[in-house]
This record gives sequence, structure tokens and C-alpha cells, in this order.
Amino acid sequence: MNKKIVSIFMSLILASSITLTACNATPPGIAVEPEGYYEQPTVSSAPSTSSAATSSSSTSSSETSLTTSSSTESSTTTGTSADEADYSYQLKDDGTVAMNYGAILHAFCWNFETIKANLQDIKDAGYTSVQTSPINECVVGESAGRKIYSEDNGKWYYHYQPTDYVIGNYQLGSEEEFKSLCEEAKKVGIKIIVDVPLNHTTSDESEISDNILALCEQPFHNRGEISSYASRKQVTQNDLLGLKDLNTQAPEVQQYLLNYLKQCVADGASGFRYDAAKHIELPDDDAAFASDFWPNIIQNGAEFQYGEILQGESDRLADYANFINVTASTYGNTMKQAVDGTVSVTAVEPYMANQVDPSKLVTWVESHDNYCNEGESSWKNMTEADVEIGWAIIAARSGGAPLFFSRPMGNTSDDPWGENVIGDAGSDAYKSPNVKALNHFRNDMAGLGENLTNPDEEKNVLMIERGDKGAVIINVGSSDYELNGAESVLADGTYNDKVTSEEFTVSGGKINGKVPAGGIIVIY
Repeated sequence: MNKKIVSIFMSLILASSITLTACNATPPGIAVEPEGYYEQPTVSSAPSTSSAATSSSSTSSSETSLTTSSSTESSTTTGTSADEADYSYQLKDDGTVAMNYGAILHAFCWNFETIKANLQDIKDAGYTSVQTSPINECVVGESAGRKIYSEDNGKWYYHYQPTDYVIGNYQLGSEEEFKSLCEEAKKVGIKIIVDVPLNHTTSDESEISDNILALCEQPFHNRGEISSYASRKQVTQNDLLGLKDLNTQAPEVQQYLLNYLKQCVADGASGFRYDAAKHIELPDDDAAFASDFWPNIIQNGAEFQYGEILQGESDRLADYANFINVTASTYGNTMKQAVDGTVSVTAVEPYMANQVDPSKLVTWVESHDNYCNEGESSWKNMTEADVEIGWAIIAARSGGAPLFFSRPMGNTSDDPWGENVIGDAGSDAYKSPNVKALNHFRNDMAGLGENLTNPDEEKNVLMIERGDKGAVIINVGSSDYELNGAESVLADGTYNDKVTSEEFTVSGGKINGKVPAGGIIVIY
């Protein structure tokens, strides 16, 4: 933890602490005196940098069992008549790709006008949705600075410090600009997902709107910092990184937040991503602090809603999935390992998502949390070519809605912030030839199951076939790999890679062709 940042941040918390009486009744319980600080990934007052998630060892009950042969390790879900219904969620009734399956571009720190100017490129790259940064009124950073991150001028995480729940902020644009974005997105067939921090406001009471302060006698929980992530009570009722925890049990607070969500939908939003969702209680949590927040808040008219549930202590992932789709954050760790050469079926097949059906998952190679935080294991140390390898896996698979994080333009491992200021478009990696081919593959394979294999038990090579229609083949090895009669379920024929036009042939259940070192092949 950066000691200077923590010191400044804690001073701010102490300076802004207040004591209020309850809205309807005092929310039960008080914070336990801290016995030690739970070390989080470092970024000053950013929420959504939540737990240094520990890996879950449980796998989804809907994930298929492994079947092996003498030549190929594999995992198969064919999408034939017996299980077509399992994949029907991937397509809407009108035949278009569903939001809980299509690829999402996280336009991190892009403003409304920038997203609007790039909508056609986004559509052409095969995305079906764009996720914005938070669009609510937020804390104005140092000198209204627009640097994504610097010591004295702006910072990305002010997005996540609401001062009121009204549309528009100095970083992204006005409500009218948001409405204009949504109108243009509808014309090109792109859905807009809004990132929403509902768990907390900024820590500085002087910045918080009277609209919130006047909602009721106690609009905040006021129980101090989270000191134990093993405690559901603290995780859901105490302050995340010092940010003021909203009293989400209070009907007045719930209604105010719901009105905001409904306004977003009225202005054209199709979905929501709920920041720090695991920090808001469930209806069947301990009766002392449980609430009806989630069944109430999702009644906002959105087509698609998912919550950031960073896996680890007290995550209750499967229980949140009863209300919203959820993030498979641990699977991102698997993707990072895949980049380093771990693409055996047994490693990449389980979504590691606590028995949540894949249709309820949002997957990623990296997110703004693990990219923007510091530390040796930070995702920023991966190259964009590395990210493409992981993206090839999650985009090719039949489960989840994959989210592509748009890194800042000109990013490097030494300078992850690159050339960007808040508002500008990120790196062009989101529309690279490989990523574009993979996204279109995903769309064209909607409704089909998957067959994961390591041809000839070669653990550096992974083939993901969708029904008998197409395949993505990934070689993380340092040498070219010849598919010389490897087993395949593809229909007989000649296929050409969508990027290089490299030829592959399938005959009698055998596939032939060359996969270059570090290469991604997309055929159908």
C-alpha cells in the first residue's frame, strides 16, 4: 500500500466523518475495532479496487465433464438437439446476439462524444455493447485535471466517487451528450451499459449533494472501515476504502438510486454494471443487516445487468447470480496464466465461478481494477499481444459475456497510462485484426456448444470448436505447430484463417494445417 496515499486518504476520512441518527431505525451492529488492515490493491480513494481476490477452487455445475481419448484431451458440449436449449440464451427472439453473450467493449475513460465518434468502428469490430465509465456526478479532481492518473492533476478513480445520482459529470459529458450517444448507438445496433457505483459516495461530506444528505436522517451506515473481509457484515455495512457506505436498507435511499437508474434507461441505456456489488447486502444475509435492495433496484427496465463480484472472502457469487449476472474474476487469473503457456483443457475449461451457470457470467482477460492497480502481478505487465491470447479463449468459448478492457493509448509496462487524458479514445487494440475476427466468430457461433481440445495432447495448443461450424486455435508455444491429422468435430471442408488466409482442411474427423508460434487462427 502506498503509505503517502493512505495517509492523505485517512486524513480526509477523519475530517469528513459525521454522526447521524437512523432513517427509519438504526441499522443494527457497529464496526468491530480493526485488528489489522486488509491489504488491498493500491489506488488512493478508488472503490472498485476491492479485494485482492483469492482463487476459488470450485467449478460450475453446468461446466461439462472432461472426456479423453488416446490422442486428445478434450471437453465437449456439442450443442446438438439434447442441449440446444442450454445455448438458446445466446440469441434473442429476433435472431440478434443477446447482451449476456455478445462481446462488451469497456470504453474506459472515453467521454460520450468520443464513444459516439467511434461507434461504427466498434460495430465493425464485432462488439454488441459498450460499457461507459460512471456517468453520475462525481468528485472533481485536482484542478479539474483530465489526466487518467498523475500525482497532481486528475485521476481515473474520481469516476467512482459519486457526489449525486444525476446524469453528467466534468469527465465524460452532459446528460444531453449521453442521450445523443445512446441515440446514435441505437442506429448502429450497439447497446450502452452504464457503470454505476451504488454502494458508496465520496468520502468528503462537503462534496456530497444535499439531495443525498436530505434523503433521511441517516443516509450512510457510518460504521468505519472494513477490517475483515471474512465478515459479511463488515463487507456489506462498513466503508470500502473509506468511501461513505450508503444506507442501502433505507427505502428512501433505494428509491433515489432506482430513480437514477430509470432515468439512465429513459435516456437510452440498455444495461448496468454495478460497481462493488458484493459490498451491498442480499435479502438472505443475516437478518440483522439483510435488505431487499437487489430485488428492488433491478426493477429499472434495463435489458442486462451485472455486478462486480470480486471473488474471495464473503463473495456469495452464486447468490448474487439469483438477481444479476456476475463477474468471473478468478477466471481472469486463468487467462493470465494462459498467456504464460498454460492452455491445457483442464486448466482453461473451468470458469472457477462457484457453480454459477456460464450464461450468468461476465468474463475478462483484464479489468480496470487489476490493470490500474500497482504491484508485481499487475496485468499492465502483459503486452497487448498477450491480451489477445487470453481474449481468443474467452471470445471463442460458448459461455459468458466477454468484456474487453480498453487500455490507454500508448500504454507500456513502464507507463501504463500512456498518452491519454480522460475523454480520449484508448488504444486501437480493441479493433486489431485478431480481436475483430474473434468477435465476429463469437457472433456467428451464437447458439452452438463448444468442444475444447489439446490436439495430440500438446498443452501449448488449444482448439476451441463451436458445433461443427468453426474453430479458434491458439498456439502459445515458441515454435510453429503442425496439426497433422488431429481429431476434429468440424464438418469436412477447406477453411481459411480470417486474418492470414492460412489454409486448413478437415476430412473424416481429422484436421490439418499450421498454427504459427504465438498465433491465433480463426476458421469457419
